[in-house]
Amino acid sequence: MRIGKRGTVVIPAETRRRLGLDEGEMLVMEETAAGLLLKPTRAYEVEVYTPKRSAEFLLNNAVTAAEYDAALVEVQSLGLDPATIPHQPRPES
Repeated sequence: MRIGKRGTVVIPAETRRRLGLDEGEMLVMEETAAGLLLKPTRAYEVEVYTPKRSAEFLLNNAVTAAEYDAALVEVQSLGLDPATIPHQPRPES
């Protein structure tokens, strides 16, 4: 392989096929003691939760009564009324 004018490196077609790499794929380059290591990577869109959605997670993921009570406090600290958030009822102790 050779490095092109703009630092581009061409991965041979046979290697790309064997590794299942398509045009536009992202790679991470890591410097190691042995040289440069190229690894395929994936990027995923990050979902940003609204305070109301976060409150829903907090309340619905409470397994014990104590966790639910702590979730209520957290939801209230977000400035939300827990009664307005869709969630399962308080777990029994």
